[in-house]
Amino acid sequence: MRGSSYNHLYYFWTVAREGGVARAAEALHLTPQTISSQLKILEDSLGVALFERSGRKLVLTDAGRLALSFADEIFRLGTEMSEALKGRPSGRPLQLSVGVLDVVPKLVAYRLLEPALHLDEPVRILCREGKLESLLADLALHKLDMVLADTPLGGAVSLRAFNHPLGECGLTFFAAQPLAARYRPGFPHSLHEAPILLPAEGSALRGALMHWLDRLGLRPRIVGEFEDQALMQAFGQSGVGVFMAPSVIEAEIAKQHGVEAIGATTDVRERYYVISTERRLRHPGVVAVSQAARSELFAAT
Repeated sequence: MRGSSYNHLYYFWTVAREGGVARAAEALHLTPQTISSQLKILEDSLGVALFERSGRKLVLTDAGRLALSFADEIFRLGTEMSEALKGRPSGRPLQLSVGVLDVVPKLVAYRLLEPALHLDEPVRILCREGKLESLLADLALHKLDMVLADTPLGGAVSLRAFNHPLGECGLTFFAAQPLAARYRPGFPHSLHEAPILLPAEGSALRGALMHWLDRLGLRPRIVGEFEDQALMQAFGQSGVGVFMAPSVIEAEIAKQHGVEAIGATTDVRERYYVISTERRLRHPGVVAVSQAARSELFAAT
């Protein structure tokens, strides 16, 4: 790579990951012209074309795909080196940048991340909530140290990342006191024709819940569907209907919202994962999250 640099390779890697020069320029806060010129320098240095035009799109050549596999490894090792050396000024807190999938309950996210605040050194947690695709893009660009998710990363995703299971638990159903008194006896069959609040269509939890209800022959009356679980809990607190939350935060939900548990099941389970570019976790904050989840939060389940 005589004549080229780590920066040129990073621009190429970003274009490949973002799917085009314009999106890479936006991610890197540079002009498209700058990105294009840096790519040309890299291609001239290597003596091969890394991209070719397919209509209005840029696609990787065979040489580009090979270069991308090496670039993935180079930047993974670069991240690990940076973390190992902890190249930050003395006295500055350790930064833990976390992406939290928007369907993960806020109380669960807090319980999972809280152990990182108890390391021997000061820690500053930066949290970003969003959809999986957006968070994975930031993970690929090393803007995040980890992504907290309720589903593992599938094989169809091109990002070189690893799933680290944290644990799993059952589901507890809650309601305001009048509804709780009515539907607690005979649970779960009492849910038949009961007013219920559900996660939005397309979520992993919604599919598992509907399968469980169908298997029991139960047809609750759906009065609300929510993408945000905090909003669903607010409606449940007001007495609109029965709602559910992971059993590991049962006590917190009851106390925070003034509701009562009417029953629980382990036939529907919530699972949580750390998604990281590290096969072996090294960031002290991520390690603390993983170890505490397995040995404490989910130990009983």
